[in-house]
Amino acid sequence: MIVLVVLGVLLVLALLTLVHWYLWRRLVRDVSAPGGLWRRTGTVLAVVLPLLSVGALVGGRAFPIAVERWFAWPGYLWLAVLLYLLLALGVGELVRPLLLRLPPRAARAGSADAPAADVPTAEDPAPDEPRVNEVAAPVTPAAPAAPAAPSPERRLFVARAVAIGASGAAAAVVGNGMYGVLRGPRLKQVTVPLAKLPAGADGYRIAVVSDIHLGPILGRAHTQRIVDTINAAKPDLITIVGDLVDGTVPELGRDAEPLAQLRARDGAYFVTGNHEYFSGAAPWVDFVRELGVHPLQNARVELGGFDLAGVNDIAGEREGDGPDFGRALGDRDPARTAVLLSHQPVTIHDAVRHGVDLQLSGHTHGGQLWPGNFVAELANPTVAGLERYGDTQLYVTRGAGAWGPPVRVGAPSDITIVTLASLRA
Repeated sequence: MIVLVVLGVLLVLALLTLVHWYLWRRLVRDVSAPGGLWRRTGTVLAVVLPLLSVGALVGGRAFPIAVERWFAWPGYLWLAVLLYLLLALGVGELVRPLLLRLPPRAARAGSADAPAADVPTAEDPAPDEPRVNEVAAPVTPAAPAAPAAPSPERRLFVARAVAIGASGAAAAVVGNGMYGVLRGPRLKQVTVPLAKLPAGADGYRIAVVSDIHLGPILGRAHTQRIVDTINAAKPDLITIVGDLVDGTVPELGRDAEPLAQLRARDGAYFVTGNHEYFSGAAPWVDFVRELGVHPLQNARVELGGFDLAGVNDIAGEREGDGPDFGRALGDRDPARTAVLLSHQPVTIHDAVRHGVDLQLSGHTHGGQLWPGNFVAELANPTVAGLERYGDTQLYVTRGAGAWGPPVRVGAPSDITIVTLASLRA
């Protein structure tokens, strides 16, 4: 096992080295003179930036969160920039040969000024006069001229154009994606019809928030924005579907305190996500209970029009604290509607077997960074939105925060208001 871990680490380091060598070549070497300021600066950045990213990735296990923040901001942001730089430079590699083949501006201008045709002069005989003692020389077709190789000036111009274009595109995409995360999630409205829901519960509104990811980047102000957004929507019930934190209670307890301000007629409920188990799930369960949020640990409560159940995250299995669907759902009245809180969408098949009507999940972030949604589809039955599995419906929120880079591209953060609709109403 240790050998596999070491080999995996070496493979990742080799890949990072190769990728940064390519970036250094395209963004530094090809666009600058040896010994120049940009050549020296770019070379230093090509070494420092990946080290910061590695520090951000391992910092949570190696450093206190106050130290981790120094790595997290530049290190995680660079990972997002790195992704879109590579994608943009990939497009640049396709465009580069076309730009190099374009004729120089001087050649294009010269072709417009070329003489039209030879005009006979006084010494030339008139076209109709016969030529005496003139023997026509054989005409040899001219060989096609080989295309001239691009000049060094043209190569430098194209290299700089591609580098500037790729850098600008990556910066714009990451900047916009970071703004979307730091401004806070937006409300999303979804209506879910349920066959067994009584008419009296028609229009019941559940606020679903997941993947807040309090940590070295997102803190108390982020929690406050989420709380204010939920309270302004005035839901009947609030559900926090896992991955609240990336750190311990002593490190992040203060950042989570605004959750005590959550207000809903039927209260607020919480289930663990996989990241709680990275940080110590039991202390967090106790802490959110102190804040007035009710943990559902493989448990169920009966509300006015339906049963609300919650299961622990799959990651808890390593600690003997995994999901127990029998305990949460086994002895309930099957005639009542069942709404299940489960962090990971992959538990939908267990929910179907236990007759759940609606499962509410998060975990996927909707992919967070395009084209990450295609990768997320490989591991999750639903990446975002509402889908049906037999008689069970699954709704997956994209989450209210971000893990790693505080950036979202193609997967905006959200807090969803799920409105239950009764077919009996």
